[in-house]
Amino acid sequence: MSGKIQAMKTASVVPQSMPANLADIASENARLNQENEALKRRVAWFEKQLFGQKSEKRQSIDNALQLGLLGDIKAPQTEPEGESTTVTYQRGKGKKIRPDDCVNDSGLRFGEHVPVKVITQTPDELTGDDADQYEVIGTKSTFRLAQRPASYVVLRYDRLVLKRKHDNALLPCPAPCNVLDKSLADVSLLAGLLVDKFQYHLPLYRQHQRLTDSGVMLSRATLTTLTRRAIELLTPIAHAQLHSVLQSQVLAMDETPIKAARAGPGKLKQSWFWPLYGDKHEVNFTFSTSRGRRHVEKTLRTRFSGTLLSDGYSAYASYVQANAQLTHAQCWAHSRRKFIEAEAAHPAAAREALGMIAALYKVEAEGDAQQLDAAQKREYRLRHAKPIVDSVFDWALQQLERQTLIPKDPLLNAIGYVRAREVELRVFLENPAVQLDTNHLERALRPIPMGRRNWLFCWTELGAEHVGIIQSLITTCRLQDINPYTYLTDVLLRVGQHPASKVEQLTPRLWKAHFADAPFTSDLFTPLPATKSPIQE
Repeated sequence: MSGKIQAMKTASVVPQSMPANLADIASENARLNQENEALKRRVAWFEKQLFGQKSEKRQSIDNALQLGLLGDIKAPQTEPEGESTTVTYQRGKGKKIRPDDCVNDSGLRFGEHVPVKVITQTPDELTGDDADQYEVIGTKSTFRLAQRPASYVVLRYDRLVLKRKHDNALLPCPAPCNVLDKSLADVSLLAGLLVDKFQYHLPLYRQHQRLTDSGVMLSRATLTTLTRRAIELLTPIAHAQLHSVLQSQVLAMDETPIKAARAGPGKLKQSWFWPLYGDKHEVNFTFSTSRGRRHVEKTLRTRFSGTLLSDGYSAYASYVQANAQLTHAQCWAHSRRKFIEAEAAHPAAAREALGMIAALYKVEAEGDAQQLDAAQKREYRLRHAKPIVDSVFDWALQQLERQTLIPKDPLLNAIGYVRAREVELRVFLENPAVQLDTNHLERALRPIPMGRRNWLFCWTELGAEHVGIIQSLITTCRLQDINPYTYLTDVLLRVGQHPASKVEQLTPRLWKAHFADAPFTSDLFTPLPATKSPIQE
């Protein structure tokens, strides 16, 4: 009986699932190590999102310059032509100590549109008893950059009421025309609300606080209504711009998340903006509640035929495969990002791949600096960039022959990413209109994540669509070097009288050619009739 009890104790100590041989133990150990490394990489990725540097830029220093910095090679020093001023810095108690003349109050740089208030200072000598002993021989100007707090102005229109003498009939005195009927908002307020919220990411509740601090009593719901009504007037212009974007020969497309509409108590739906960047430097933000291929089909179907430039998301590839008239090009920056993720595990191999991709970008920059036409650019890429691209894929094939790469290795993942997209990554060699990456689109969509950090979400899906409409126009204004405030003020005043058949003229790119020289402005900026000052009288 005691032997059975001892056997039962031994069975309870030894796990029933223990491997039968050392090979199984080694396999299990390798699997656990692989899983551990994968978890470490995942934790490192999250830490980088919270605390790490987001830039992927690499600094390349020539060997000769680096040796010169170390003192092995003395770099020749050349004296600059003309006069030069040497500014020295000293450190004390952890802070820089600058000389008194480091900041110059006469060297302020500003544009012609910046208002300047001239304050003339009269010396005491010109107001004394012996003022006739002095004469003015010149003027010296000193500049100070001043700031007014955000201010609001009430425009009061005094309308004269007339009566005919012979019949005592009162003549109508209509109110001045306004952008929104029966609204208290001047066009300057509408444009200011849109620019402050969607360009400078100042939510409406903060603008409401600023109004209150300025002494203006207005409800927050009124600001929301004004913003909605103004964007509704701009909707046909955004649609006309989308039509222009879809006529591009090369179209870049991406997606970025946004929370919109309620999905339940305390929850919001995950939705997406799909920005499109055309070859005329116009951007449109289309909205969808899903990230599936259906939105790509809905947006591009029958309206776009050309080359679609995107990242490696499978929805774009599957859509292009189903449409023979389209060509798919993919982004080298996303391929580069995969090797950056593998750099910690395989520094030597990853840096070798990054060096080749860096050489590819250097060739592209040198070609852009030469301002080549389309045919010359294609020939330049085939002569200089194609050998580098060939070397990247040859190197990737050589790395696959290594026996040390495990299935979930980040370097193997990066190599598999580029090899699976070799055809798409080579498209730019034959088509000079295709850019090397989608970085220009990612820079253009930056206002969306910047806005998410401020206004966080959209209460309704319609509100999210409105965000896409106004951001399409404001972002395109920035790409076209147009002041968004000037543009919105003019277009809001013009849209009611402009022919609907020519609405495309109000898109930022064409507006710049047709109306930018003499834009409409608010009565707030209309100069008043000249009157004599009390001093002149």
